[in-house]
Amino acid sequence: MPLLRALQRLGHRPTMQDWPGLIEAYRAWLPVTAATPVITLREGATPLIPAPVIAEHIGRGVKVFLKYDGLNPTGSFKDRGMTMAISKAREAGSEAVICASTGNTSAAAAAYARRGGMRAFVLIPDGYVAQGKLAQALLYGAEVLAVQGNFDRALAIVRDVADRYPVTLVNSVNPYRLQGQKTAAFEVVDALGEAPDWLCIPVGNAGNISAYWMGFQEYQAAGHCRQLPRMMGFQAAGSAPMVLGHTVEHPDTIATAIRIGNPVNREKALKVEAESKGGFMAVTDAEIIEAYKLLGSGEGVFCEPASAASVAGLLKRHQEVPAGATVVCVLTGNGLKDPTTAIENNDSKFHTGLAPETDVVARVMGF
Repeated sequence: MPLLRALQRLGHRPTMQDWPGLIEAYRAWLPVTAATPVITLREGATPLIPAPVIAEHIGRGVKVFLKYDGLNPTGSFKDRGMTMAISKAREAGSEAVICASTGNTSAAAAAYARRGGMRAFVLIPDGYVAQGKLAQALLYGAEVLAVQGNFDRALAIVRDVADRYPVTLVNSVNPYRLQGQKTAAFEVVDALGEAPDWLCIPVGNAGNISAYWMGFQEYQAAGHCRQLPRMMGFQAAGSAPMVLGHTVEHPDTIATAIRIGNPVNREKALKVEAESKGGFMAVTDAEIIEAYKLLGSGEGVFCEPASAASVAGLLKRHQEVPAGATVVCVLTGNGLKDPTTAIENNDSKFHTGLAPETDVVARVMGF
């Protein structure tokens, strides 16, 4: 990371307190000026975690890392885009923002808007947002409007509202969102010293895969990496418009964060697929849950179900991975976003109703 490297050269041992948030850390790479009020919760600098258990499943000397963006302030990668979108909205004099959301965008928009002293309006599909995400938006002070229909209908409404009224749209059609999100690619290269051979990523609205590619291209052009990765996007089988080649009118998947049938960044993502020689593939809900459980019990990493689509896809296409390759799987959100799925999908033993006696507890433990 440029800022931390500079501190190290000056003989300063960096601490997390030195991390100023991604706008200041990567200011030279972002469309901000001295007049931009930086609205930050010190997002970014999320870890790149080795995944030896997953690597063992693939074999052939392949190295696997997890870019765990679930450790951002509101628990998802959306914070990267929202610090930029909200900062630029504040710079433009906006007093309110609006978004449609399956949950993570609403949480990030609400947190950053309130941090910037702005009102936040979020439209969600009624009954189709994980409780953890809804709780965040409400606690952050957003005005939540639950509408009948799916995410795509909610997005159409907020786009219309933003066109007709003085409120800034902060969904990923807002170009500043992708500018912030591209910094994740910078962090991957900064950590590895080179771009990975494969970048596996969940795909919903298709903005994040486009942002990563932008970041890798910019870093390569500046000489920070020699190669570019194959961009491998994975969608849930019940919500796979990029795979099917057409809009899915009624998307359905346990992975609510990618339950999107008409991605607004479709054309950008198709360009990424062609330029990177990558591809899109569908993974079933069963495959997502198996990867989700493997990440938890095998790697000690708790992500939300949609995040596990990247690992499910890697495991499904493992025979295509070159021997000795370096693969990064993007985990977009924290598992605490959706505790219900974890409670309903695990292989752990849960002993209830035990008498409060040492001997009883020890006997159940096998002693």
